[in-house]
Amino acid sequence: MEREDPFAGSWKLNPEKSHFDPNHRVSVGTMRWERTADGYLMKAEGSHGGQVIQERPATFVLDDKEHPVPGQPGTTAFASSPAPNIIQVEAKNAGHVVGKGSYIVSEDGATLTATMAGTDAQQRIFQTVVVWDRQ
Repeated sequence: MEREDPFAGSWKLNPEKSHFDPNHRVSVGTMRWERTADGYLMKAEGSHGGQVIQERPATFVLDDKEHPVPGQPGTTAFASSPAPNIIQVEAKNAGHVVGKGSYIVSEDGATLTATMAGTDAQQRIFQTVVVWDRQ
């Protein structure tokens, strides 16, 4: 029997297990991962204090090469999958690293932990650990 894709499907934010940066807080959130021919498409949205926060869809091309990030001139992203349940990403702007992260699905497939660090659009340094439960 073939094992189910560890990332594909819907995920719900678990705020009690997450650790947010003060400038990047979300109290409610959903995330959807779809398998593509060369990696994944991830769509996430959330809200905090009634304000809806929509994220741009993220494309993870798992070919170990840098690719331009749509809508972010001068920014490239690199994604790799060192194991079936792990995706590592790095973003650069003008050759300088502006963000790094990992997405790790637990062995039982029930949770996804996203650990991200970098510099946001307002040039503030951030670090978050966000835990998601499979739906």
